[in-house]
Amino acid sequence: MIEFKGVSKTFEHHKVLDGVNLKIEKGESVVIIGRSGSGKSVMLKHIIGLMRPDSGSILIDGVNITALAPNRLDRIRMKFGMLFQNAALFDSMTTFENVAFPLREHTAMSREEIVQRVHECLQLVGLEKADDLYPAELSGGMRKRVGLARAMAMNPEIILYDEPTTGIDPIMADIINDLIVTLRDRLKVTSVVVTHDMRSAYKVAHRIAMLYNGNIIEVGTPDQIRSSANPVVQQFIKGEAVGPIKEGLPDRRVLSRWSAPRMSPRLH
Repeated sequence: MIEFKGVSKTFEHHKVLDGVNLKIEKGESVVIIGRSGSGKSVMLKHIIGLMRPDSGSILIDGVNITALAPNRLDRIRMKFGMLFQNAALFDSMTTFENVAFPLREHTAMSREEIVQRVHECLQLVGLEKADDLYPAELSGGMRKRVGLARAMAMNPEIILYDEPTTGIDPIMADIINDLIVTLRDRLKVTSVVVTHDMRSAYKVAHRIAMLYNGNIIEVGTPDQIRSSANPVVQQFIKGEAVGPIKEGLPDRRVLSRWSAPRMSPRLH
């Protein structure tokens, strides 16, 4: 369904993607993990055609989207739904209007059909009574669920999730994970999830791919990733400060010389 073939992308002399190769099968749920700033979201933007690679190609259902004219690329994009990291809801629109927006923009559905479809999507995410609420009136988890309902509105073949559990509490994060699995299994959509939340990755993935230094360094099932012999993978999934990933870590010699500030003598 989705294939990266030797994809490279550079920003201001910094190579973010360096010959990335990855295949994602139809109906599969693939989670892309990696450090913040490693290029995970850049991969999502390439999949949906918001960015074009400097070299290499991206195939969607066998079509090389890097060579498409804008009008043909727009037709390919209709296959997608996307849950943005911060939901990206329109502040001036109600929950109903946010979910209805793509239906009004891209279909000839009647008002009655739109109302029915919006309510179906909101029911799937457990928000059937939130029609008239504005984003400012919703919790972070509710906004994520409205964003997910909007992503499903057009019956997409592929749903992209950019950090779906960021910024919400652990219980709501697990609810979002359950929704991703339920939608994947019920609607048979292909899912691509970008996250550094390993609990989420293990729960929703058929396969996990780790992006490091511009390349996919390992791909496997959750069990295969847990038991990986690659020290970079092990350090990341365990969240350990010590290991081969050193960029951005403080110098231990400095830490060892750091003493706690002296307390002022107690006044009597």
